[in-house]
This record gives sequence, structure tokens and C-alpha cells, in this order.
Amino acid sequence: MIDIAVTFAFGAITLAVLLNLYRLVRGPRMADRILAVDTMTINAIALIILYGISQRTTVYFEAALLFAMFGFVATVVFAKFILRGDVIE
Repeated sequence: MIDIAVTFAFGAITLAVLLNLYRLVRGPRMADRILAVDTMTINAIALIILYGISQRTTVYFEAALLFAMFGFVATVVFAKFILRGDVIE
């Protein structure tokens, strides 16, 4: 039963990644593209966690945590770039 749920979740998150790719390519503004990248980071974390559940191991949960930390820093850097036009002061 859990295999069916994990397979459905993989499909749903894959669809979400494809929709994010569309917004990344077609986004009319830079803010839309940055939001798409941030959302893709969240979806990638979800895919890593689902893969860990399907493999029944905890190693992937640590990888997802590291990916989340780097994704947060990247989002802050992108936001600072949009507001100020420069990352390093």
C-alpha cells in the first residue's frame, strides 16, 4: 500500500517540477524565475525524501537537509541581488 502512495507522490512532484520549469523559462519577471527556482528546490527535497522512503534508508534524509540549507542560502542571495543589484558589498 505504501508503494502505491510513494509512486503517486513521485508522479505528483514530477509534474510540479515540470510546471516549475515552465515558469522558469516563461516567467515574465526575474522574481517569477527566482520563485520557480526556490520552488524547484523544495520539490527536489521532496523527491530526495521520497527516494529515501522507497529505499528504506535514512541517508537520503541527511542529504535533503543539506540541500535545504543550500537552497535557503541561494534564495537569500537571489533576493539580495534583485533588491540591490550586487551580492557582495
